Amino acid sequence: MEEWEEEFDWLKVRHYIKDTFGKAQLPDLNAILFVIGLQELGTLQTKFSKEQKQDLMHIAVCKLLSFDGIYGLKGIDADGWPHYELLQPIASKGVKEQEILLKKKIIQYFNILENQNTADEEIIL
Repeated sequence: MEEWEEEFDWLKVRHYIKDTFGKAQLPDLNAILFVIGLQELGTLQTKFSKEQKQDLMHIAVCKLLSFDGIYGLKGIDADGWPHYELLQPIASKGVKEQEILLKKKIIQYFNILENQNTADEEIIL
């Protein structure tokens, strides 16, 4: 995939989140990680402590990196929070490279969700 295609797909994800949540501005990477963490937690809780917000972003990063087998779901605790374990070491990369990787994985995540929703609609119809 060419760089302009990745940028276009990244912008699509940002617009999708903006429109879904009725926000005035496009979300940044951290906001999207928070949304993915909420999705993976699967709760309707609306208030989170600062630590819980960081935990939600960590859940998102683990979920995204699980696509490449870097993390694996270890289990769900009694409060319903998923826990991941590191399965293979992460190659040390600079901040920019990490950001690019996360953006690619976020695009992949939303493509998977979109395909699941399309499959669900096909079953209903």
